[in-house]
Amino acid sequence: MADIVWTDKPQLRRPILVAAFKGWNDAGESASAALGFLLEQFDGEQIASIDPEEFYDFTAVRPQVTLSDGLSRVIEWPENSLHVCRIPTAERDLIVLQGIEPSLRWKAFCNVIIDACSELGVDMVITLGALLADVPHTRPVPITGLASDEAMVERLGYERSSYEGPTGIVGVLHHICAERDIPSASLWASVPHYVAAAPNPKAALSLIRSFEGITQVAVDATQLEESSEDYERQVNAAVATDPDVKAFVERLEQTLDETQEDIEPERLPSADSIARDFQRFLKQRGPEGPSGPSGA
Repeated sequence: MADIVWTDKPQLRRPILVAAFKGWNDAGESASAALGFLLEQFDGEQIASIDPEEFYDFTAVRPQVTLSDGLSRVIEWPENSLHVCRIPTAERDLIVLQGIEPSLRWKAFCNVIIDACSELGVDMVITLGALLADVPHTRPVPITGLASDEAMVERLGYERSSYEGPTGIVGVLHHICAERDIPSASLWASVPHYVAAAPNPKAALSLIRSFEGITQVAVDATQLEESSEDYERQVNAAVATDPDVKAFVERLEQTLDETQEDIEPERLPSADSIARDFQRFLKQRGPEGPSGPSGA
């Protein structure tokens, strides 16, 4: 049996693969929420799925049983699905891989993904991830960007990873990309470890904005911006009721502010850079917004 099941193999314009996986790589469900938002905004259509049989320990990631029409029992298996997002106002299309970190055969799993990329003409892979960190919820979400390609590192101001330690499926996927000469980038949001709420729309929004910077694809994230504001208000209210947590958050804020005072001004984005990004956003939205008059 083939590891990937195709329903369509469309012709696309220099597509980029963007992927996120639920599990170890997805603190606060931030990465999977960001990916789901992209799928919703760009009307993603499923074109393939990866058969889970060879890649999961079903005692650890159990299938779910649901009732269809209140009668028939249906088993829903762990799913990794490929979706196409055609974006006429951008220069490239997107392939979105939405899934769950597998339990088994990680190298084989990642090679299945890269084989699918080859069939679709993908020439760049971007992954979204999130990790728990000592960061305050009251400040902008820190995003760490890592890239394999020297030109991309220089253009976006990213860095080559110097991390040593346990990794997840995202790390293995980037290793396979390097073996097969496919440029890749990894975006990681830092999520406050003291906030249990999931998904975290504020971190998801920061991942979306960083994704825009790499792909030059503008995303209308108004809905996510509103959710982020609601999230911060709710967390503020909860923190205010606990003096110990409130004092802890204030210490994190102080530490972060002292660190940022040492950042060299030339590392901040220039006014020209911000203006170019804004003009690109307006151009992609068009005179009547991203979907034409009245959003139709």
